[in-house]
Amino acid sequence: MKNIKTTAYFNPYEIKVIARLSYEKAAIVTRSQLNQWLHFSPKIMSKTIFRLISKKVLRKINRETYFYSPIESGPYGVNINEFLIPPVLFPKGNYYLGYSMMYNYYGFLDQIPQTMHILNTTVQRQKYIGNMLYKLLRVPSSRIYGVEEINIKGQKVIVSDKERTLVDMIYFPDPVGGLKNAFDILKKQLGTIDVKKLVKYAAGFPNTSTRKRIGYVLESAGVSEKTLHPLRKSINRYSLATLYYSENRKGSINKQWGLIVNAA
Repeated sequence: MKNIKTTAYFNPYEIKVIARLSYEKAAIVTRSQLNQWLHFSPKIMSKTIFRLISKKVLRKINRETYFYSPIESGPYGVNINEFLIPPVLFPKGNYYLGYSMMYNYYGFLDQIPQTMHILNTTVQRQKYIGNMLYKLLRVPSSRIYGVEEINIKGQKVIVSDKERTLVDMIYFPDPVGGLKNAFDILKKQLGTIDVKKLVKYAAGFPNTSTRKRIGYVLESAGVSEKTLHPLRKSINRYSLATLYYSENRKGSINKQWGLIVNAA
C-alpha cells in the first residue's frame, strides 16, 4: 500500500500548516492557535483543516481541537498519548482519569487497556479518538476525590491516586478479572499504600457493597480494628450484601460487615 500521506498532494496552505506544526513540535493544536500562527481567512482555514483531516494529518478531538500526526509517520499516523486527551475535553478540571487505565498505570493490570474512562461532572457519552474508546462517565462532584495531578509531556492530568484507584477497582473489577483477583491485588498492595487513607476513601464511597467488601478484605488481611473503625461506622450491618457478585446468596454471614460470604 502506498503511503497516502506522503504521496498525496498538499497545497501551499496545507504545507504552511504542516511546517508550522512541525516547527512548534505540536501534538495537540486548536484552531485558535492555527489562526494566531498563520492568519488565513476563516474560509481558507476551514478548508485547509478539512483537507488535512481527510489526509489523516490532523485528527479531530473535539469541535476545534486536533491531534497532529506528522506526514512521515505513514498512512496510519501515530497514536496520540491518551493521557493528553482528558484535559482537552475538560479544560475546567472537573474530571479525573480512572478505572482500567489507572489499574495499568499502577501495575495492577498488565495489559494496556483499549478503553479510557474519564469520570466527570458534566458529560455522559462515549467516543473514539484514534484507536482508543473514551468513556465519559458523569458522576456527582462528591465522587471526585482522592485525585492528584501528574505531568505528561508538560500537561497536567488529573488522575485517581493509588489508594482511590484501589477503591475504584473493588467497585469496578472487570478489567482485572473480577472481584477475586481484585481482592488479591488489594491485599498485595497493603505494604505499599497509606492504609488509613484507603479506609478514609472507602468510608466516603457511595456504594455500600463496595465499602463492606473492602472492610472485610482489610480485616481478613490483618488491618487493625482501630484503623478500620471509620469504615465500619459507615456501613449498615443489617442490610446484607454478597461478597462476590452473584445471584446465589448462599453462604456464611459475616455480621460485622453485613456480608454473605458466598463462593467466588
